[in-house]
Amino acid sequence: MDTGELLEQLREKAKNDKGLRDSLLATRISSTPLSDFCRISREAGVSLSEMDMIEFGESSYAAMRRSTNGGGENAPLLQWEDDAYEMFLMELELLKT
Repeated sequence: MDTGELLEQLREKAKNDKGLRDSLLATRISSTPLSDFCRISREAGVSLSEMDMIEFGESSYAAMRRSTNGGGENAPLLQWEDDAYEMFLMELELLKT
């Protein structure tokens, strides 16, 4: 499975498990947020590493920039798009409502 599929699997688990969702969201206040996020993910049965998350964010961001016909560097929508961890946590926040 690629990282996108693993994140989707984790999202589904967190959607149905408030404890998991809260644990993942709580990593924001950790001194090692990404490491703790990946550890909790692995404990939940989803094998993610820090490098998986970093590479996924960078690759996704690069693909979006390439798809904007040269104007992507200045597109405000691309801010933070390279941070898969933060993007995932924002999605989890939406599940809380």
